[in-house]
Amino acid sequence: MLLRARAVLPLNRPPIADGAVQVSGNRVVRAGRWRDLSNDAHGGVLDLGETVLLPGLVNAHCHLDYTGMAGKFPPQKNFPDWIKLITAAKSEWSYTEFAGSWLSGAAMLTRTGTTTVADFEAVPELLPEVWDSTALRVFSFLELTGVRSRRPPAEILGEALARIDSLPGHRCCARFAPHAPYSTVPELLRLCSATAAQRDWPFSLHLAESSPEFDMFLHARGALHDWLRQNQREMADCGLGSPVQAAHRCGALRSNLLAVHVNYLGQNDASLLATQKVSVAHCPRSHAYFKHQPFPLASLSRARVNLCLGTDSLASVYKKPRQTVELNLFTEMQTLAAAQPALKPAAILRMATVNGARALGMAGQIGEITQGAFADLIALPFSGPMPTIHEAVLQHRGNVSASLINGQWAIPLR
Repeated sequence: MLLRARAVLPLNRPPIADGAVQVSGNRVVRAGRWRDLSNDAHGGVLDLGETVLLPGLVNAHCHLDYTGMAGKFPPQKNFPDWIKLITAAKSEWSYTEFAGSWLSGAAMLTRTGTTTVADFEAVPELLPEVWDSTALRVFSFLELTGVRSRRPPAEILGEALARIDSLPGHRCCARFAPHAPYSTVPELLRLCSATAAQRDWPFSLHLAESSPEFDMFLHARGALHDWLRQNQREMADCGLGSPVQAAHRCGALRSNLLAVHVNYLGQNDASLLATQKVSVAHCPRSHAYFKHQPFPLASLSRARVNLCLGTDSLASVYKKPRQTVELNLFTEMQTLAAAQPALKPAAILRMATVNGARALGMAGQIGEITQGAFADLIALPFSGPMPTIHEAVLQHRGNVSASLINGQWAIPLR
């Protein structure tokens, strides 16, 4: 199959005017100018017209389970208060509600251009049935905690591995994610990090998300510290450095770690993350919802940390009365652009594609249009001049014109 478009935006190289992408099965054969590829159109040509064809977006952090909680929780003064609210809400939900929420979120992402999502899975019983109900390429990171249950870390990890190993081979896959340094114990972080390295898997955790978390680890004080101590968490790992340093002491800072949020940095934390080749997922709308201090983009960029983008969940997106909100990585890109006006559109687009692929260990396979990559492509309307293409794509609103995932039409061209 040969796909022709007014422009092709590979994102790992310059845009191609009057471009084409040749697809065979679920892979990209090559991309280039239409005039150079048109003689090889043996499998048929689909002319997408006045569109730009680009890689499907890679959502580096999401909680699909919580999509149905949009607007349920007004912003709280204290981060622990929000945790208490969502924990209470989760305890009241049924399997059916979580499944409906997951599928609703997956549908939102598909129609707005995401083709791969790194999803924190709090209800592993949903797998693999929900995978079969979406076209998305899903990394389901099973969320591990254990502070309240007091179960041995090896038992927690062993149970997660048994579940992962029991799941069928699929376009989707399951991995694991110790929730955060404050909600786990150091031994669980050590075991997860070592096991992920042995299996050559990416793993993920929330890290340095809030100022109460920063105070807890750096100063052994604050609202989160006091609340967790009341819940019998062992606090010996507090007062010894920043959350990033706490994760490093547990051996968790590795090249296969996708650290989510990283809003609060201690001295030399950015260089430490860079040295250990950790990827960082920033969630702009969630960041704004919690009114965090400005995201340390400059420090992380100077250190050359791999930065990518996620939507987080709709439970942490501000929603006005009667307003509709959805999981949409374009909206996250636009929110980031508004907060960081010096950041170039091309760099933001790479955060939502190429960089996310690298964070998931999928560099060259997703997030770019290159020979041998999976045929995960999206089409958007485009009729402007070529020099404006990155800005035009960044400012896209609404659904995509078409989406191809793993060589199959998730959204056929209309």
